[in-house]
Amino acid sequence: MAGERRNAGEGYVLLTPTLLVMALALAAPLVLMTVTSLKSQQGLGLSQGWTLAQYGAVLGKASYRALFLRSVLISGLVTAATVCLAYPMAYFVAFRARRKFIWLVALTVPFWTSYLLRVFAWKIILGFDGVINSGLMRLHLISQPLAFLLYNPFAVVLTLAHAWAAFAILPIYVSLEKIEPSLLEAASDLGDGPLRRFLRITLPLSLPGVLGAAILIFVPTTGDYVTPALVGGTQGTMIANLIEVQFNGVGNWPLGAALSLVSMAMVGVIAGLFVSSARIAVRKIR
Repeated sequence: MAGERRNAGEGYVLLTPTLLVMALALAAPLVLMTVTSLKSQQGLGLSQGWTLAQYGAVLGKASYRALFLRSVLISGLVTAATVCLAYPMAYFVAFRARRKFIWLVALTVPFWTSYLLRVFAWKIILGFDGVINSGLMRLHLISQPLAFLLYNPFAVVLTLAHAWAAFAILPIYVSLEKIEPSLLEAASDLGDGPLRRFLRITLPLSLPGVLGAAILIFVPTTGDYVTPALVGGTQGTMIANLIEVQFNGVGNWPLGAALSLVSMAMVGVIAGLFVSSARIAVRKIR
């Protein structure tokens, strides 16, 4: 018993720095934001009393709900596109590639440059005088630049999918790498074809990586404001852009805090429902 208590005490000591960092970097800002959301803006300061008016404004205004819905749809498309494109790449590296280390290093190449530079690169590629429009016009395939390539949800989805591709490939690769080849060989010996073997063994066993990749992409992209601000235009504006305006533009901190907390809560609920639905669907497949 004494030894167990000593080991437990040592474990808590090791966890102390991490817990302190989490408390200061995560819990404290959330508490401060919650307190701010229960205030109201009065000139350059906040009111003395407490109120839920900010939450009523967030939930009651149709434009806020529409903007949040657009953010969820854009982030959902980014997640689906990125995972669907990342899975074949992760599968290739896990089961087909000979020099896996080189491939894994190559996957990190986009991170060698700034995220902002990558967004600007897509803005140049998709712009009216960008690579795509210039190339098509020189080939005489179009007579004027294509307007739908930039400043719309399509540009936001494309840019975010490229920016977060590696975050989807690596978790899926780790899950695929853990699959025992003997399981696939046994399924082949029992008469399963490639598709049935994939649906019954590979996909269910790689589900933790797929779900991890999906959540890792969906949650932060819903709150992204740099990409929509640069390539989204008015049609590609997301909820984070409105939050940024409330804090830095209008100066209405309580409303910005309420928008942030409501968005976090809704994203958390959607992520939880997604994970539960995905697990049920895979069980039915098996």
